[in-house]
Amino acid sequence: MAKKENIDISKLSFEQAIKKLTDIVGKVEDGRISLEQSLDQYEQGTELIKHCRGILQKAEKKIEQISKKKEE
Repeated sequence: MAKKENIDISKLSFEQAIKKLTDIVGKVEDGRISLEQSLDQYEQGTELIKHCRGILQKAEKKIEQISKKKEE
């Protein structure tokens, strides 16, 4: 049985979070983990997606601010 991975998602970069999501999808698709582990991975995946969306929203706001400054 694989150990449950305890990571601080909030400290991951966008690229690190995407890599972890890709790893999760690979494990689930390959059937390398049990149903219970799949559910744990799904939960972690949803947290990773939420984290990535937050990073993208911050980047979008920054781009908007930069664009406004250029227009002034």
